[in-house]
Amino acid sequence: MNETINLLNNHRSIRKFKEKSLSREQVETIISAAQSASTSSFVQAYSIIGVSDQSKKRQLAELAGGQSYVEHNGYFLMFCADYHRHKIAADMEDMNMDRNLESMETFMIALIDTALAAQNAAIAAESMDLGICYIGGIRNNIEKVSELLKLPDRVIPLFGMAIGYPDHESDLKPRLPLKAVFHENEYEDKQTELEEYNEIISAYYN
Repeated sequence: MNETINLLNNHRSIRKFKEKSLSREQVETIISAAQSASTSSFVQAYSIIGVSDQSKKRQLAELAGGQSYVEHNGYFLMFCADYHRHKIAADMEDMNMDRNLESMETFMIALIDTALAAQNAAIAAESMDLGICYIGGIRNNIEKVSELLKLPDRVIPLFGMAIGYPDHESDLKPRLPLKAVFHENEYEDKQTELEEYNEIISAYYN
């Protein structure tokens, strides 16, 4: 197995970081990797907001449900679906894109583009011996998060990512077995595999 596959297979969430900030070069390298992700029709329907202000991080931690690692990390990224840029671009060309921007397909493109960019960022960070943790709790208070970060219309905060130098060694959580998630040619019943996995994951949590 090559180094990249090993890196991917050893992913784990880190929830305690050393009090050491990322350098500007590290941050820009991670963002550059995120931008290299696949994007539907080259739409690039996302924006990434870096949060270094400690007061804002503290408030985001509270809005995310009191998760301390949102406040205490090397750097915090907020990943947003973004069609504000496209609205500006349409106005520049005297075009009305409102109907296009409000379709379900367009919304899904933004979600997928954002997730792909974020996963590239995660892999880049881990390749630099950093740890990451996705923060979905941000969505519990979308309006307040948007207000805090001064997000314009058509920009939606989807999730955050805490990045930093790990200060603990977390266990590798057992995933569903490949045969439980992989189907060939058609969807198959996987109850047996799920029953087996239920025993494995229960033992892990115990």
